[in-house]
Amino acid sequence: MDRSDAPIPRGGLSVHWRGHFLLFDKKSAPAYDASTGARLLLIAVAIEAFRLVVVKWLHAALPLLILVLLLLASALLLVRFAARLKLSQIGLYPWREWHPVEKSYFVQLLVIANIVFPLVFASRLRLIMAQPSVLYTVWNVFVPYFFFGFYQEVVYRGILQSELVRRWGTFIGILVANVFYTFGPLHSYYFSSRSAVAVPMFASIFAIGLFFGFLFRRSGNLWIVAVIHGVGNAYIVGSLSLAR
Repeated sequence: MDRSDAPIPRGGLSVHWRGHFLLFDKKSAPAYDASTGARLLLIAVAIEAFRLVVVKWLHAALPLLILVLLLLASALLLVRFAARLKLSQIGLYPWREWHPVEKSYFVQLLVIANIVFPLVFASRLRLIMAQPSVLYTVWNVFVPYFFFGFYQEVVYRGILQSELVRRWGTFIGILVANVFYTFGPLHSYYFSSRSAVAVPMFASIFAIGLFFGFLFRRSGNLWIVAVIHGVGNAYIVGSLSLAR
């Protein structure tokens, strides 16, 4: 057991506060052998390579939502049938198996996100809501970006981080997975940017990814980080892409 996995005293905190301090009830670590771990790494590489091909060749032929759902479904199916793992082994537990701290924290984050993001992007969201095709816009931009955020967490936290933590321990595993998440193919387009925003963007992506990595490690629950990432993606990328 490494230091980050050691039990943390609850200090009398209620169920509704523990999640904010990452004081989750510990789930048993998923058990699989080295060959399964190697398959997980291959899946992470293969699905990201597939994403690059899909984006390059099919983005004009298929709606964005279909492309994103194809990627997400492919990742989950590869975990289930190529790695031969249950989805709960990468953190996608059914609701009935969630601990009370997880449920409370998840609901709180959803409420907070759906208050804070609309306030931050209020002017842009008003422009979007004023469009006559607002429902079309939401369905074809906000919904796909939500699922794309979910996809990112499945690949980089559920698949890649899980295996790297198993191999190298919590700190190194989370750090290396987050380096790939930040500077890998997912955000590589920022390298071609000559604007002053590139460095702050990499810094913010790395910081947010690091938080998601530790949140996933402490809770063992991929639903929390995947859904919250998806909500953030929908508001941030969706609103910025539409209201220029």
